[in-house]
Amino acid sequence: MTRQRRRAIFARLRQANPEPTTELEYSSPFELLVAVILSAQATDKSVNAATRKLYPLANTPAGILALGVGGLSGHIRTIGLFNSKAKHIIETCRML
Repeated sequence: MTRQRRRAIFARLRQANPEPTTELEYSSPFELLVAVILSAQATDKSVNAATRKLYPLANTPAGILALGVGGLSGHIRTIGLFNSKAKHIIETCRML
C-alpha cells in the first residue's frame, strides 16, 4: 500500500468520523494504555468491568508494578489471555 493510498484512507475515515471515541473507561493516558492492552481479544465491557476494580487500587505504573504479575492476574482473570496480558502490562510498567 502506498503512502498516498494510506493518506486517502485516513482522510476518508476522518471525514466520516471527525471525533472518534472509545467505550473503554479511563481517566488518564496510562489507564487508557492498560485498557487497550487488555482489550485485545476481549470486549470493552469485560475490560471496563475489570478496570473498575483495578484502577482504584493501582492506576499508575508504580502501583501496578507493586501488584506484580500474580496480583495483576487476579484482578484481570475475567479477561481472556489474562496471564499473558499481565506479563505484558508489568513489562510496560517497567519501561515507563
